[in-house]
Amino acid sequence: MENRFRSGTAYERWDQKNRNKGIANYFEEEREGSYLKDLKGRIQNNLSGILRLVITALLVLVQVLLVLYLPFLLQSVTVYFYFVLEICSVIAIVTLVNKNQSPSFRIAWISIVMLLPVSGFIFYAFWGRETKKKKQLDQHILRQISYGQKFLVQDEAVYQEYVDEHPVAGRMVKFMVNEGFTLTAQNKIKFYPMGEDGFEDIFLALEKAEHFIFIDFFIVAEGALWDKIYEILKRKLSQGVEIKFLYDDFGAAVRTRKYFRQILEHEGMEVRIFNPVHKYTGELYMNYRSHQKIVVVDGEVGFTGGFNLADEYANLIERFGVWKDTGVRVIGEAVWDLTVVFLQMWDACGTDDKHVDYLKYKKIPDVQGDTYCQVISDGPANNPDNPIESIYNQMITFSDEYLYIATPYLIIEDYMKQSLIEASHRGVDVRIVTPNIPDKKYAKLLTNYNYGILLREGVRIYEYTPGFIHAKQIVTENAAIVGTINMDYRSFYLHYENGVWMSGKRIQETVRKDFEELFATGKEISYEEWENRPLRWKMVQPILNLFSTLF
Repeated sequence: MENRFRSGTAYERWDQKNRNKGIANYFEEEREGSYLKDLKGRIQNNLSGILRLVITALLVLVQVLLVLYLPFLLQSVTVYFYFVLEICSVIAIVTLVNKNQSPSFRIAWISIVMLLPVSGFIFYAFWGRETKKKKQLDQHILRQISYGQKFLVQDEAVYQEYVDEHPVAGRMVKFMVNEGFTLTAQNKIKFYPMGEDGFEDIFLALEKAEHFIFIDFFIVAEGALWDKIYEILKRKLSQGVEIKFLYDDFGAAVRTRKYFRQILEHEGMEVRIFNPVHKYTGELYMNYRSHQKIVVVDGEVGFTGGFNLADEYANLIERFGVWKDTGVRVIGEAVWDLTVVFLQMWDACGTDDKHVDYLKYKKIPDVQGDTYCQVISDGPANNPDNPIESIYNQMITFSDEYLYIATPYLIIEDYMKQSLIEASHRGVDVRIVTPNIPDKKYAKLLTNYNYGILLREGVRIYEYTPGFIHAKQIVTENAAIVGTINMDYRSFYLHYENGVWMSGKRIQETVRKDFEELFATGKEISYEEWENRPLRWKMVQPILNLFSTLF
């Protein structure tokens, strides 16, 4: 662990030289008026983006149909080749049983291989196993992430002080430090109970920018929010502010115009796109997305949370009722950790192994906050070792008084269900909030299916009745996490995610009160009510659950 700690006078000299004084009052003044007050939301779809996704889906469908038709061709040609593929299917099943991978992943692929003895093996050979191309892509991303880790140096005094004072939460801190997530102290954290609250401060921060702006979202949609941000960004470009804009291709394809990237680059922004959906249809690498949301301004203030850059996240348009999302603003040393996560993904989206100059963007605000923070991040290049999944399970395991979770999707492994049940059995007040109005019906069916055993064993589950809850947060008496991480297979294994682990009485109480409001306004689901769910649900849910890792 020692190699992760700050040491030596060289760092100290650099630290004092680059420390930005006079930032203690940064962002303390009250906003005058509202940026969102007069905005009128809209949904703007892009036909070319829709066609691109449709064509990509059709290419995948053609591959699927060809593989399904192949057994009939083989039967008419030779029984021996058919027999060879049958043997290969058995080998694939043995390989999957012994594979160091998610149990749900293995069960899903074993089921496919068994149900489709010939086609199933070919499906697995093409899309279930790790191909050479996928390995190369993952290795490129891991190299870029590894390079960025060099700029995260743990302050040993902060670490030791926290571990000594918080023996239970200190166990999680030890794990996270060993995973490369530095612990910082004296951060100022502001919690946003709704997405529109967060965007008000994001606009204000952008207006204050003097040096650089980093923006990273999963979904980018042209609308009122984008119009306002675009207007600010163009003005900042004219003032010499550097802007790096990063987004996921799948998340922006449908709701941005055809030449969206080129327009931004023409204005003077640097733009990178994560994983173009059409690029790796043969390996299904298009299934891996960047779900991260990060905004950093001048290295002095950072934002993250569940909200994307689209009007529904600020309730400027109505989709699925009232859209509930949460986020945090960070001022303090943890901003550097958010900056590093952004730059790691920025480099990962490059075409070569070149790196940006990290230290060019490092500023250490001189603030006196009350919150310990660890910025966490993860992604499929780490599979099967996924630290964020372990952190979430440790939050459950180490809870003693209460454990509150909000997630739009509850699709978790059996071991995590067991952790929730054991927490309930030892007297922890375990409550989970999920949507009443879903954005995806299959996700609603799967989430509901997971209620059963949890309700029966004492876990309390509420549904957010005003609309759709997209918030991703968890709080115990030890700490809180707010970020982009859903409690589902996609977030734990298929998406690049980020969040902020926070320890401090004020922030924990603020997040806990947000949950109390959710409990008061939501609908509690009983085990009897779950048992009496519609018969069609009972018939479909076990099948969906079998293949939940493939959605």
